[in-house]
Parts: sequence; C-alpha cells; structure tokens
Amino acid sequence: MTVTFPHSSTNSVVEARRAHNEKLALKADQTRATWFPFALLTILIALPLLQFAGNFNYLLHLVLFAASFVAMASGWNILGGFAGYISLGHSVFFGIGGYVAGMLLARYGISTIVTAPLAGLIAAAVGYLVGLVTLRVRGPSFIISSIALLMIARILFDNWAFIGGTNGLTLPSNSLSAQWTKLPYYYAFIAIAAFTVWASYRIKHSKFGLGLRAISKDEIKAESAGINTRLYKVLAFALSAFFVGMAGAVWGEYLTYLRPNIFLIIGISANMVLMCILGGKGTIAGPVIGAVAIVALNELFVATMGASELNILGTGLIMALGLVFFPLGLVGTLAKKGKLPRILNWD
Repeated sequence: MTVTFPHSSTNSVVEARRAHNEKLALKADQTRATWFPFALLTILIALPLLQFAGNFNYLLHLVLFAASFVAMASGWNILGGFAGYISLGHSVFFGIGGYVAGMLLARYGISTIVTAPLAGLIAAAVGYLVGLVTLRVRGPSFIISSIALLMIARILFDNWAFIGGTNGLTLPSNSLSAQWTKLPYYYAFIAIAAFTVWASYRIKHSKFGLGLRAISKDEIKAESAGINTRLYKVLAFALSAFFVGMAGAVWGEYLTYLRPNIFLIIGISANMVLMCILGGKGTIAGPVIGAVAIVALNELFVATMGASELNILGTGLIMALGLVFFPLGLVGTLAKKGKLPRILNWD
C-alpha cells in the first residue's frame, strides 16, 4: 500500500522548515559582534604609527610573533580541530615554507613576502603526499606517524648540503632603518593571520567543513553517509600545511637566517596544539585566543622569572589550571555554558 501526500502539504512543510532555519540564522547573527574582528584588525594596522612617537619595536615584535602563531594555530585547527586528527609534525611545513622562500631570497633576491604563497603551495603539496600515507591510520598511531615525519625531515635537512645542512643559511636583511625594519614583516604576518582566520571560517561553514566535523565525530558513520573521508582528510592536511608554510616563509627572512634546529622542532608543533586546545579546538576564535594567551604568558614569565625552566613551569601551571576550569578550551566551554561574550563568537 502506497501512501501519498498532497503536493501543497509537502510545500508547506518545506516552507516551514525554511522559515525555521532563517529564524535560527537570525538568532545566531544577533549573538555575534561581527564588528569586533574588523575593529581589531583596524587597530593592528594602525599600531605601527606609534613608531612616530618613539621606539616600539618590542611591541611590534610581540604582535607579529603572536600573529604568526595565530596563522599556524588556525591552520592546524583545520586538521586537528575540524577533522579531529592531532598532528605533532606540523613544524615540518613551517620549515618547508621557510626554506623554499629563503632559498629563493638567497639565490634570486626575491622577498619571502612575495614568495610566501608559493612556499605555502609547496608545503601543501608535500602535505597532500604525506597525508596519503599517514592518514591511513588514526588516533595514537597517527600522532606517532606525525612525530616520525618530523624526525625524518630533521635528519634530511641536517644532512642536505644544498640548503646548508646543520649550519643553515644566512639571508640578506632589508635596507630599512632600525626603526622601520620590522614593518614589512609586521604587515605580512597580520595579513597572513587575517587571511587564515577568514579562510578557516569559510571552510568550517562549507560542505567540506561539515564533512570534516562529521569525520571528527564518527568517521565510520561519516563514511557510511557517503562522505569521501579519505579525500576530505588529505585535503584538510594539505590546507593546514599551506597556512603553516606561508607563516614559515616570512619568519625565515624576519630572522635573517635558516637553520633546522629553529624550524624543525617539536616545540613549535606542540605550541600549535596547545594554543588550539587552550582557546577551543574546532572553533574560529579559539586558536586566536590561545595564541595570544600563550605568547603573552611566555613573555610575562620570561620577564619575571628569567630565561630558565621556571618560566616554562609557570606557563604550564597556568595552562593546566585553565584546562581544569575550561575543559573544552576557553571559547568552547563558555559557548557550551551559554556565557560566551559576543566579541568572541566568531563561529
């Protein structure tokens, strides 16, 4: 026996559903302070004007340093936050971006600010190929494979004479005065960070992002629902590597030298992970909040405790206490409790 419904009844159900979705979207928009990210970006763009009043190079350094980690943490969040695959080897792409752009600068005199997108694309290509292999496993096995990737890359770069091996490579510095020498890199990192945050928002709210979040919740069910989980994971790995690679490209010229023990260390990868976890893994504002918080805490404890293990201990204790009270990260926990300030609601 076949049951049929009147066409008008079907249309009314569809219209009711559409009206309900529009009401939910309007309610979500009313809880967002969309002006805040733009206001923050405007302030950051205008910040170097302080140089006309004095020497604020230290402040510019802190901001560009935080912006570099905002870009890397937000990029890592595409794989680790949206798809749920924790990687401790992403500093490999940081190094690839730094060396690709750095070699072009050293041999052809092309600024890394210009070649950063190319360096990011090469890092993404390597990430895609690596993802085809490493993403066959999941959970702790994937984490171990990402660490193995970092160790292999470190051995390769240490023994590759063409790029200077363990001695590294010295890069030419720009010809600007000491007061303005940080300016190009400051704006480059601000632009990369803003682009990465915007891109992560667009990815999260796309069909691709929905698929990644489904994989994070239950990969088997996601595959059963028709999602090409293997392709989605590999693309997420490549996109994540792209943003980290761009940040690495500009960082190399900013330091004026390249060396494997600066780029290819697990501490950089661990910082990306910790920033996302502390701020809120899988959210848009979380990596930004986490990056700013960790950079600020590190600077505070170095200033008060000196450059010793004590500052690491202080940062670790603050993070441990933070995760006790905010188990889903600052943004994630506040959002779950319905107490997230409007200015941090970027999702």
